Amino acid sequence: MTTNEDIVSELCSRVFASLPRRDQRQRGEQYVRGLLTTPGRKSVRNIASGAGGGSAVQRLHHFVACSTWDWLPVRAALASHLQDIAEPVAWVVQTLAIPKSGVHSVGVGRRLVPQTGQTKRGQHALGVWLTAPAMSTPISWRLLLPERWIRDDGLRRRAEVPERASYETLEQSVVAAVTETRTANVLRRPVLLDAPGAWARPTVLRAFADADIPLVARVPAGTRMIMADRSMPGYGVGPLSAQRLLMSVRGLGRRVEWHDAAQGTLRTSTAVMVPVRTAHSTDVTAERRLYLLGEWDDLWRSPTRIWLTDLAAPVGGLLRLTKVTQRVSHALATTGKRVGLLDFEGRSYPGWHRHATLASVAHAACLLAGAGAVVGPADPATNSPLLTA
Repeated sequence: MTTNEDIVSELCSRVFASLPRRDQRQRGEQYVRGLLTTPGRKSVRNIASGAGGGSAVQRLHHFVACSTWDWLPVRAALASHLQDIAEPVAWVVQTLAIPKSGVHSVGVGRRLVPQTGQTKRGQHALGVWLTAPAMSTPISWRLLLPERWIRDDGLRRRAEVPERASYETLEQSVVAAVTETRTANVLRRPVLLDAPGAWARPTVLRAFADADIPLVARVPAGTRMIMADRSMPGYGVGPLSAQRLLMSVRGLGRRVEWHDAAQGTLRTSTAVMVPVRTAHSTDVTAERRLYLLGEWDDLWRSPTRIWLTDLAAPVGGLLRLTKVTQRVSHALATTGKRVGLLDFEGRSYPGWHRHATLASVAHAACLLAGAGAVVGPADPATNSPLLTA
């Protein structure tokens, strides 16, 4: 019979195979097990206390903060292993705000959190999550650096920020994160972006089109688009806000039932999808049709959420697909917190990335062990969502 110990050992042996030395592979598994078993905050000192303390603190600190192992092959191995076990339905890109009161941790600064519309101080990152019918787990991370961390040579030097790191807008960071993940030979699946942004810009759409990555992205209500269906209201008028376009066709909406991951209940929304073009004069989507998806909790009000996509899928399946972003938020708040995704106390750029990578392995191990390494459909409404109306 396979035990939880076996599952963790098997996962670690696969994802740490790229580490060149045996002691590094041992430290990797020791750190992951510490993240899974240490109560409270997952600092190196607390993790090491369960491994005998003393010299273990120095060994684990060096392994995360000062060692030379590359985290990218570990992330690629994690993605490959997980998609073999649980075939993903989508890759979700979500922002993560990590509160920090000090000024020395790498990347600390004030930045807008797209989901809330609030500016928060701390570290800010992007996570790429694998979402399957019964699991949501991160496979890659990108730390967003404020401009002062890019301009200040002293800050860069102390935090070991590599020369290749530069300031990026949210849209640039998302494209870079997804492109980096695609080089890890992940399966071609839609990328969901649950952070309202300027996703209708030609440069963003071209990047996803060139990478052959289907896109489903939340857009602000004021995003200007052009109706592409001559039988619909607004055709021939020119650029209109996404909200106005959708309000003009809300009478065509259909009721869609979906599973609320936060509440564990079934809910119903009204949804409508219409073909559109971008409002830019140099339209890069001439050969790749776009659609606006609107969702209403109350048809007498404005759409609750608006998505831009190039997936020609049934409206019910597409709306249910967008709900996997809720499962990512729930996984981050529960399992992610448990394995210490927010708990790195070091100050360096490499240390942050190594901790985030190891915490992602622990996150996957936690889910696989809890499921007995058999990942089956937990929610029929999101199993093969693009095939259901």
